[in-house]
Amino acid sequence: MSREVKDGFRYEELPWQRFPHFYGPGEEIPGLLAALGSADAEAADQALERLWTSLHHQGGTTAVGALAVPFLLRRAAGGHPGLRAPTLRLVAEIGRCQHMGDGSREGLLQVAEEPMTVEGSTMCPVDWTIQAARRAVTEDLHLLLPLLADPDPAVRATTAYVLAVAVGDTSHVSSALRAGLAAEDDAVVRVSLVLAIAQLAREQRDERAPGWARELWSDRGRPPEIRIGAGLAWLCLVTDPAPDELRAFLTDPGIRAYHTLLQPVPWLAWVDFRNAGLRRCLDTMLLLDAPGPAADDPWGGRSA
Repeated sequence: MSREVKDGFRYEELPWQRFPHFYGPGEEIPGLLAALGSADAEAADQALERLWTSLHHQGGTTAVGALAVPFLLRRAAGGHPGLRAPTLRLVAEIGRCQHMGDGSREGLLQVAEEPMTVEGSTMCPVDWTIQAARRAVTEDLHLLLPLLADPDPAVRATTAYVLAVAVGDTSHVSSALRAGLAAEDDAVVRVSLVLAIAQLAREQRDERAPGWARELWSDRGRPPEIRIGAGLAWLCLVTDPAPDELRAFLTDPGIRAYHTLLQPVPWLAWVDFRNAGLRRCLDTMLLLDAPGPAADDPWGGRSA
């Protein structure tokens, strides 16, 4: 898709009708994307609600979603500020596998879908859609990186969630996330930045990442939320049993105060919708010493 088509919202140049979703033909999606840019905030909100229903069905993405990603990003960057975070959240969900309820060491940062999984309405391999959406995100990083400085913490946290699905050479994205972490003072955004950095490192199989995460969670001078995020990241990056020091920190009664505080972290919100995402992650991750399908595979056994 050319930059001119995306920037000009030239929907008519794309084959929407070839990609139906669970509730109808994909050709209705351009109209909803146009309504999302309406000056009428209520109409825009209703359009976004319908886009969520059409493009993210029961936790999974539909094939037409990848076509919508470039336009959703442009609506998020230039549309109603109050809809920015949920629009970005939709982009992120189109670009990763179904993960509702998965707070495991293998699953929390997993992005790719199993190659044989197909999307029912089109029989298109779901991972094709995911990878297409991820490439679309990567091509429009210039729209996303400035949002790491958005005045709304929810937008900053969700931007990190979207950036974590980028592909290819993501070193500049990781650098931007780290710079954001160094300046960030919001607990939810801090954890989101840590998990985004870790997810990109996991995708890139960066062998330095576990050491980085361990340095963060073991530093008692760091804010607790950074240590919590880094502890989760470390557990997802390795298959080693949790060290006694980490286990003692994450199970300390004082951490319970963060269960509700950190529920808006995008990764945690999908694990449990009842303000228990962090607790469920900790229960799952600390229950077993050797998670994942193979003890010698620290990357979870799936290709990304």
